[in-house]
Amino acid sequence: MPLDGIVLSNIAKEIEDTALGLRIDKIHQPERDEVVLLLRSHRLLLSANPTSPKVCFADTAGENPMQAPLFCMVLRKHLAGGKIVRINQPGFERILEVSIESINEMGDLSKKQLIIEIMGKHSNIILVDEKGVIIDSVKRVSLDKSSVRQVLPGMAYVYPPGQDKLDPRSTVKEDFLAKIGTLTAMKAGEAIYKSYSGISPLAASEICIRGNINPSDFVGTVDLGVLYEAFNKIFADIKNHIYYPKIYMEDGGKIKDFSSIDLKMWHGLENTGYNSISKLINDFYRQKDAYYKRSQKTQDLKKLVANHVERLSKKKEVLLNTLEEIKNRDEIKRKGELITANIYAIKQGQTTVSLINFYEDEAPLVEIALDAAKTPAENAQSYFKKYNKQKRTFEAANEQLIVADEDLYYLESILNGLNTNLLAQDIEDIRQELREQGFIKKNPAPLKKPKQQAKKSAPMRFKSSDGFEIYVGKSNKQNDELTMEFAQGSDLWLHTKNIPGSHVIVRTEGAALPDKTIEEAAHLAAYFSKGRGANLVPVDYTNRKNVKKPGGAKPGMVIYNTYNTAYITPDIAVIDRINEYNEVY
Repeated sequence: MPLDGIVLSNIAKEIEDTALGLRIDKIHQPERDEVVLLLRSHRLLLSANPTSPKVCFADTAGENPMQAPLFCMVLRKHLAGGKIVRINQPGFERILEVSIESINEMGDLSKKQLIIEIMGKHSNIILVDEKGVIIDSVKRVSLDKSSVRQVLPGMAYVYPPGQDKLDPRSTVKEDFLAKIGTLTAMKAGEAIYKSYSGISPLAASEICIRGNINPSDFVGTVDLGVLYEAFNKIFADIKNHIYYPKIYMEDGGKIKDFSSIDLKMWHGLENTGYNSISKLINDFYRQKDAYYKRSQKTQDLKKLVANHVERLSKKKEVLLNTLEEIKNRDEIKRKGELITANIYAIKQGQTTVSLINFYEDEAPLVEIALDAAKTPAENAQSYFKKYNKQKRTFEAANEQLIVADEDLYYLESILNGLNTNLLAQDIEDIRQELREQGFIKKNPAPLKKPKQQAKKSAPMRFKSSDGFEIYVGKSNKQNDELTMEFAQGSDLWLHTKNIPGSHVIVRTEGAALPDKTIEEAAHLAAYFSKGRGANLVPVDYTNRKNVKKPGGAKPGMVIYNTYNTAYITPDIAVIDRINEYNEVY
């Protein structure tokens, strides 16, 4: 989500607590629309990127261009060596003003403002002098770009056009009732974010939910007193600088959103809490970018696998319908046998015959249709032929159904692997695996000498609370290598029961495993499986020596008979606690 006023107030407080009084040692501009101020051991990042504008302390340094851009040179001239003296968020808008005192060319103390406007594609970073005149900006906005507001050197700085919204930090009950009470035909959530600055639709919905009010209910139908109490409680925390920074995840580990307030409306979603809003923002965009890049890299494979799954599902449906149609084939055989047993009592030209069915205890009469043009023996042979044909169909359909189920399970495991943190080599390994299994056409022999093989990708690695190393496969081929080649007989092997997922290995080094380690490994097996978003996912675990790979089995497919089963509700917080080696997973 874009930074709303609530998140920005959280950021402003963190910058104020950390950077107030610090001098600006260096200034860099690693990207066209990003500026970094180096303050002792801190890097204050200001970004006007149209897709992810933000301001926070950065945990990594961007690569600087060989030649500093013009705006960077202007900032160095006016701000280098200056001291941050004030942080302000005017009107609770998505604007942050960083006031900096520095010595000018005349040796006099001067005060400048570095203003960061978080406005989506209109985001900007603007340097303003003490008289409110624009010195320069990272994005110059001329008349031909905007007839409403120009941002150019020498012009007076003015705030972006307002929308007659109120500052929620200074609102009292009477003002709230008067403002919202006139919007009776507007939905409650919409009325809040359109009346007050800095409140996103997400935050407005949360306010309604806190008051047990549906955000889509019209203002005229809700209790405004209750709505105000929910509103006031949230902003009482904000005025006292009490925040709850969290990242929320959807099923499959996809980043959903983040917030600086505890979202009761998403209490069922996986979430990670943070002590620092800057750390949250860094992690959020890093994980979001990694997920996006991973999705882009694997999009074609996911589409291909999904098409195969759809075709196999349709084929399976046809096979099941066929089996349903021929489920009474034994009755056809019995009719042939009854005709044969009574062949001398049947005359050619009959269209039906009633015979005693001696296959049933009560020996009831059964009526059998006949072809008048055929002899009794030929009618019996017709039934036998029909039975044999259906028997062959049954056997073939059953064989195809087994293969279809195996292929579907295999392809589901491929899709599960494509949702983990894959390197380029992992993706190529999966592509090659699909070629070998016949799901992708094999490329013709290369005319040129192939490029040198990329470095082999390693499985994900974790460390349990008790200090045991845990490994998680990222693809079927890697699962095979992890289980059949890497693991030792005494190591613990885990996998979700009848659910596609990763193989998990706990290196025991011959020691007995504590229950806590087994539980954490089971969390990994459940999380890195198709059952990630479910409750009480069954996870089988056994010693590696009990796991076998049948000859001719597809990659990742194994069998085992001796095992225990744990039921786990995957918890990302457990996984985060034991993650020492993986940036993103």
